[in-house]
Amino acid sequence: MAALASLICGLIFGFGLLIAGMTQPAKVLGFIDVFGRWDPTLAFVMGGALALSSAGFALARSQGRPIFATKHLWPTRTDLDRPLVIGSVLFGIGWGLAGLCPGPALVNLASFSPQVIVFVLAMIAGMIAKDIWERQR
Repeated sequence: MAALASLICGLIFGFGLLIAGMTQPAKVLGFIDVFGRWDPTLAFVMGGALALSSAGFALARSQGRPIFATKHLWPTRTDLDRPLVIGSVLFGIGWGLAGLCPGPALVNLASFSPQVIVFVLAMIAGMIAKDIWERQR
């Protein structure tokens, strides 16, 4: 049942990205270009997502038990460590250079664009390299 809930949530997320136009790298790059032809639409998408998810988390926290799981799996760490900061910086650099992050990149795979395919392959290679690096530590 959890896999079905994940699938439905992923489909809703993907369609939301498509409808909002956030699968278009030019939209994201337009948001980052604050001194050029700035496009504020990403801020509205983020604001709407933040408002809706905040309400959803508040509702989930008020429930004693989740619907599709045996218990809540809330994060327990609140510290900012070096890997988190470095990962965030690398994510931001990649997003700023390509105009894509993992969600929109996976949605854009349907376009069979060579740039998107290379991006996703590089993203997967980075994930594998990170796993190997952590196992060796």
